[in-house]
Amino acid sequence: MSYKVIVDSCGELTEELKADGRFLSVPLELEVDDYHVTDDEGFDQKEFLQKVKESPNGPKSACPSPQKFYDAGKDGADHIYMVTLSSKLSGSYGSACLAKQMLENDFPEKKVYVFDSRSASIGETLIAMKVQELEEAGQDFEKVVELTEAYIDSQQTYFVLETLETLRKNGRLSNLKAFVVGVLNIKPVMGSTPEGMICQLSQARGMNKALDKMVDLILEKTESCGERVLAISHCNCPKRAQKIKERIEQAAHFKQIFIEDTAGVSSMYANDGGVIVVV
Repeated sequence: MSYKVIVDSCGELTEELKADGRFLSVPLELEVDDYHVTDDEGFDQKEFLQKVKESPNGPKSACPSPQKFYDAGKDGADHIYMVTLSSKLSGSYGSACLAKQMLENDFPEKKVYVFDSRSASIGETLIAMKVQELEEAGQDFEKVVELTEAYIDSQQTYFVLETLETLRKNGRLSNLKAFVVGVLNIKPVMGSTPEGMICQLSQARGMNKALDKMVDLILEKTESCGERVLAISHCNCPKRAQKIKERIEQAAHFKQIFIEDTAGVSSMYANDGGVIVVV
């Protein structure tokens, strides 16, 4: 059976996945004041980050319409899998679910499923890669869904941000906490709850110590490293991401570790200098 994996643009597709016609990205829309941009191949990270920095207002995102998910899935595959950023953070999951109903009504021979990543960014990429692995292994549709959902249950997301301004502007962090964190140079180590909400895991004084703390947490909480793929996404800080990769490689043997630059939505929340790790 043929298959297709549709990922909203919060997920960073690798170059290999982009070159594979079975993987498609459905873009969100981004807005900073009167500046509007589509989160696709034309996204200019440098320009966007500058607009965010200059604006007193928080950047906003708009999820793809159900029609965009529908159009991505209507042609050329028997099995359609959609992967969206956490339903607790965006309406993208709801749009994909509506598209699923539309596809099933119009193409009853297709099998369609929507995965709520309960994560974001590179976490979505790993889910898409898990689907690929299972499909290529010859698993049937129902087994792919079952095993991928189990993989999502086991997935852990970690991130450290250089600045909390975007979270503050978007109301996800109090002004007082953002001020205290900024003045004292405290960097929270953040993560995701099992439901897909943002939570604080730890904190440290200064970026380097916070990144060390994040790596320590990853190594402490990850079981069977040799069986897992670890992915790092960074917003305009490739050297920082590489150092994290090297430290993890020195301490543990993972099945694979790779690095990607953040796409538009992830850049909006990670902001300049932010790093996200998912395993």
